[in-house]
Amino acid sequence: MFRDITIGQYLPGESFIHRLDPRTKILSVLFFMVGIFGVKHLTSYVFVLALTLFVILSARISLSYLLKGLKPIFIILVFTVGLHLFMTPGEELVRFIGLTITLEGVEKAAFMALRLIFLVLFASLLTLTTAPMSLTDGLEKLLTPFAKIGLPAHELAMMMSIALRFIPTLIDETDKIMKAQKARGADFESGNVWQRAKSMIPLLVPLFVSAFRRADELAMAMEARCYRGSQGRTRMKQLQYRPTDVLVTGLMGTFMLLTFLYL
Repeated sequence: MFRDITIGQYLPGESFIHRLDPRTKILSVLFFMVGIFGVKHLTSYVFVLALTLFVILSARISLSYLLKGLKPIFIILVFTVGLHLFMTPGEELVRFIGLTITLEGVEKAAFMALRLIFLVLFASLLTLTTAPMSLTDGLEKLLTPFAKIGLPAHELAMMMSIALRFIPTLIDETDKIMKAQKARGADFESGNVWQRAKSMIPLLVPLFVSAFRRADELAMAMEARCYRGSQGRTRMKQLQYRPTDVLVTGLMGTFMLLTFLYL
């Protein structure tokens, strides 16, 4: 399951989506995230699906690879759907074992499931098509206007990009620790959900130790290279906002408005 996580990974490419300015992609994802919660009808998700498939095809990323990224959120998806399915009052459809499924519950469950799926797909596309350094520069540029009120734009952008960058690294580390403990007789697969959760506790201690060690090594490496934050910092590649970026940002902003007004 850990190997199926796609958020935080980067796949180099020369597609139209890869060439977009990172600020365009960040804003597009934000517009999409806001807009997806404005969709009021299940039939409108056909339009959202068409938009998502168009972006995936434009990025030239395998759909099966993206769908693998949904496996880690399967438990969250089932829990969310079940919560809305059985806890939403309304017109009764089915009753069994003291639980009632309502028409409104089915509709809300479908809405939440689709929203989670599309959000994960778009968030994955952002990191898969944007290099970590470009993502850092884009976030910093977008947060720079807030620096006038004391917001540390560069530091926040650096923290976010490092966190995203280390997701695949920590996943690989978790996989190695699990294999090492399985070789010593540890069992992570048998038993009920509670027993499996308890068996994961010995995994957390070495994982946290490894994470802190990597953080310390990264801090020492940054200090050795005289890193002092944004003060006096220059960039090898300057971000350029082209007409295509303006067009894409405008289209995604229009999508957000349409979801609240018509969809």
